[in-house]
Order: sequence, then C-alpha cells, then structure tokens
Amino acid sequence: MSQETESHLVSLCQQVLDSIHTQDWETYASLCHPTLSAFEPEGRGHLIEGLPFHKFYFELESNGRAVRSTISSPKVRMLGDDAAVVTYTRLTQRVQADGSVPTGVAEETRIWQKIDGEWRHVHFHRSIPGA
Repeated sequence: MSQETESHLVSLCQQVLDSIHTQDWETYASLCHPTLSAFEPEGRGHLIEGLPFHKFYFELESNGRAVRSTISSPKVRMLGDDAAVVTYTRLTQRVQADGSVPTGVAEETRIWQKIDGEWRHVHFHRSIPGA
C-alpha cells in the first residue's frame, strides 16, 4: 500500500466526519454508497442499511455550537486493490451551552471500496469505549 493511498483514505474519513458536523448531506451522500451499512449506538444493536436513517440526523436543526472530530491513531489495511479497512479513535470536541468543551471518544472502523474508480464508503462500525 502506498503512503498516498493511506493518506487519501484517512482524508476521506475526515471528510465524512466534517460533513456530519456541518450537516452537509450532499458531501456525505457523495462519499457513501447508497447501500451503506452500519452498526452504531443510534441503531441500538440493529444493522442499519441504506442512507435514509442517517439523513434524518442531517435534517435536524443545528444548535449552532462548534463541534469538531479528530482522527487519532489511524490504521489502514488494504484488502486487495479495491477495498480497505480504516480504523481509528475519534475524538469529538463539542461546545456546550455553559461554554465547557468536553471531548467524546468513539472507536470507529470504516470500510471503503473502489467502485467505478472512486472510493466509496460502504460500511462502518462505531462504538463507545466502556459503554
């Protein structure tokens, strides 16, 4: 695996996170395959399939407070030339109503597949340590 490919895949993960925080559905949908599947806390143990479940959160009114996610300790594992697993710890800083800025932690695994020459996000798993 080239360092360029590894950096590109980590950058794509960051673009996914940034699009979530800015509620940029167009970017999020362009990075994800329509059949995206996920295990995440919001799914309460159920496999989520497709984009409609995720779009709901993009349509919620933002409280306007700053939020940022940082990818920590990323690891990229290529599965041939057209698939990759990216794992990392996600640190999320969010300004609260009282002005405090707690940092949340999640462990994430994102699967990317090259489809028609473009990397598309096809599956992810997010869990909260200790939860």
